[in-house]
Amino acid sequence: MADTPQDPFEMFRRLWGPLGVPLPGMAMPTLDPEEIDKRIADLRSIEGWLNMNLNMVKFSIQGLELQRAALQAMRSAGEPPKKAE
Repeated sequence: MADTPQDPFEMFRRLWGPLGVPLPGMAMPTLDPEEIDKRIADLRSIEGWLNMNLNMVKFSIQGLELQRAALQAMRSAGEPPKKAE
């Protein structure tokens, strides 16, 4: 576990920091199949991490929407019924 970076973006810095290029498609191509496999594995790890965080954001939004709906229901339940005219 000593190898695990505390900063979640450290993996990005390690992948692209030495290249000085922000986009992975702009990286220098390599002819080493093992290096390509390593880059694919690293990018798949990043993709999984991003998907996990995206799902957490979606669940947070859904939770807040449910909370808002519950508050609106409680407010409308507390209001006196409207008289028919």
